[in-house]
Amino acid sequence: MQQRTLGPFTVSAIGLGGMPVSMNNDKQIPDRKDAVATVHAALDAGITLLDTADIYAPSWDTMGHNEEIMAEALATWGGDRSQIVVATKGGITRSDGEKWGRDGSLDYLRKAVEASLRALRVDVIDLYQYHRPDRWMVYGEVMENFKTLQQEGKIRAIGISNASVEEIEIAQQVLGEGNLASVQNEFSPRHPGSYDELRYCADRGIAFLPWSPLGGTGGGARSIGDRFAVFGEVARAHDVSPQQVVLAWELGLSDTVIPIPGARRAASIADSAKAVHLELSGDERARLSHSVGIDA
Repeated sequence: MQQRTLGPFTVSAIGLGGMPVSMNNDKQIPDRKDAVATVHAALDAGITLLDTADIYAPSWDTMGHNEEIMAEALATWGGDRSQIVVATKGGITRSDGEKWGRDGSLDYLRKAVEASLRALRVDVIDLYQYHRPDRWMVYGEVMENFKTLQQEGKIRAIGISNASVEEIEIAQQVLGEGNLASVQNEFSPRHPGSYDELRYCADRGIAFLPWSPLGGTGGGARSIGDRFAVFGEVARAHDVSPQQVVLAWELGLSDTVIPIPGARRAASIADSAKAVHLELSGDERARLSHSVGIDA
């Protein structure tokens, strides 16, 4: 497994996105045993970055569901837990009646962090990410709140998600040079709109974590080779899955890119992990990028 830098950590070049085993567009949630088996398959494949969030849950009153699965999987895995980095997120609220909102206040974030610490069964969170901006608050003030939580020893590293270039710049200014570990934005052939943020991070050595790198949990990942013909063509040429081609292409955009494909089945993440071994030619990379409107 190739390794890449994520803030103070060295992690696998591909991570596991935990959301699909707790919530997905198909509304098909695997049982706990199968969910844990999927995480184990990722770990067995050499994946050392697990990405979760407090809101990843089947319902509002089961928040922490995905974090608990990650904790159980790590507790029952036979490998070296010390090498695994667990990233979670906070800042989105979910309450009675499935009412969703956002809250970047220090009081809310502190409570959210403490709940995540309990769910993950850890004393400190490796990477804590601001999930989505609370538009009622100044972005820089929220970053100050994250900095406070770090100073309190609750989190090791800070990341942001769903951020614009301007918000990345603000986070850097508040946290200090080199202290923004990562940016997690949606990025895939279906959604290449965060390429500017990807390039900004690449130029500054900030890890960029594409979420839904294969196109989402509602079947987008399964049909990506059909919807994006060039990826299917390259996959057939290499006798690999289109999903591997997508991930290998993303990895080749910058050595700061760490895709986090989600998976509901062990076989899916085992296949995705193989993308680190797929070597695409310069011509293939150019064709793939051009097919989705990227000049890379």
